[in-house]
Amino acid sequence: MTDFAFACTGVRADPYAAGPTLVFKLRITASDRARVHALALRCQIRIEPVRRGYGDAEAARLSDLFGERSRWGGSLHPVQFAQVSVMVPGFTGEAETDLVVPCTYDMDVASTRYFHALEEGEVPLLMLFSGTAFTGAGGFRVEPVPWDKEAAFRMPVKTWREMIDQHFPGSGWVRLPRDTMDALLAHRSRRALPSWEATVEELLDTAGERTP
Repeated sequence: MTDFAFACTGVRADPYAAGPTLVFKLRITASDRARVHALALRCQIRIEPVRRGYGDAEAARLSDLFGERSRWGGSLHPVQFAQVSVMVPGFTGEAETDLVVPCTYDMDVASTRYFHALEEGEVPLLMLFSGTAFTGAGGFRVEPVPWDKEAAFRMPVKTWREMIDQHFPGSGWVRLPRDTMDALLAHRSRRALPSWEATVEELLDTAGERTP
């Protein structure tokens, strides 16, 4: 049975994608330089928050995910980031491929809130692999890629920020229920406010929540 090893060697933001997208570079090694006709690969990516330190400002922004810092000994659980698939063309022994991961800036998603809370440094990621390999030098065999295959990778926070800034420069967005959006639209129309930014600023001013 062919044994596979996986390593992530880099990541970049895709500047040409329609939405926020990260591209991870994977190196795949087959034991004994085996001939692989194709590899149908699945990858689950999760954040391992316990594997880095956090400043006080970061800890405050992460409190809604993990609670107060005093509780982190038992609350820094892994956070699901993505689950993607890729079909790797045939190779012998070793190959590199791109793992394309569409992302979101929806602040209701735990992974997005985590990324947004970080100021600098790296994001500790763990990639868990599975799938099906089609192998054989003189024939054709179907072999599983077991779930115990994994690769750790530390993604620079600046890569995430570069990706978001490509699509949402200097801004963000909030998902709201339809009736709340209708009420905001009616408020904006009544006050003849020129933009959503002006609408939210006017509401914050009324509530006394804005700091000069």
